[in-house]
Amino acid sequence: MPRIIENKELINTRLATNYGGWMYCDKCNENIGYLCYSTYDKIELKYKCNCGSIGSVVLDFIDSKKGQSSNDKLTTIKNRLCCPKDNDPLITILDKKVSSYELKITCKTCGNIYKEIK
Repeated sequence: MPRIIENKELINTRLATNYGGWMYCDKCNENIGYLCYSTYDKIELKYKCNCGSIGSVVLDFIDSKKGQSSNDKLTTIKNRLCCPKDNDPLITILDKKVSSYELKITCKTCGNIYKEIK
């Protein structure tokens, strides 16, 4: 069943679909990563693309839970950043395409909010 978006703000960024899939920089059209459709509850991403563009993504849903902050680090499996509780993939950020990023993402399953800065 599709989820109903409550807040969606994309700056210099586009998504392949309404709330997931491949993410692209609007300036250079490079693929910067992949947002998993069904495993996150809320995302806040700010990044600097290698082309110099500053982009961001803020997305949450009507049924999103508030979540609780966690000091746990996201687990990396292959190139995916995953929930350390159940290893569900949340997002892939292509390090070769972005020079830096700040990520805050809430896992839909466990409700933890994970942060990562690179």
